[in-house]
Amino acid sequence: QVQLVESGGGLVQPGGSLRLSCAVSGFDLDYATIGWFRQAPGKEREAVGCTSSNFGITYYTDSEKGRFTISRDNVKNTVYLQMNSLKPEDTAVYYCALDWGHCRDYVSGYNYWGQGTQVTVSS
Repeated sequence: QVQLVESGGGLVQPGGSLRLSCAVSGFDLDYATIGWFRQAPGKEREAVGCTSSNFGITYYTDSEKGRFTISRDNVKNTVYLQMNSLKPEDTAVYYCALDWGHCRDYVSGYNYWGQGTQVTVSS
């Protein structure tokens, strides 16, 4: 059974940092493509970035480029989303999702999802 568990969310002040983790079980991360998504209140879930099985990494919006970094540890079967210089508009529930093949930036492109972790950026 494939399971994804996100952790590391919380309340942080603007300009602060958080590192989210996505622990994967039931699937070898060596073959997995992991997408990070977020959903703010009243908005659709949007893609943040993705790491594919060949260690390719893609970031989907200019806002995250340079502030967010995706990495993966295939030994620990965990993918990370390091978020720096956080802004109030980064407030959302952050999800990781798993599939295989190339990276995708749409929700329907992933079969397995975690439960999400809340990130709140506020002073």
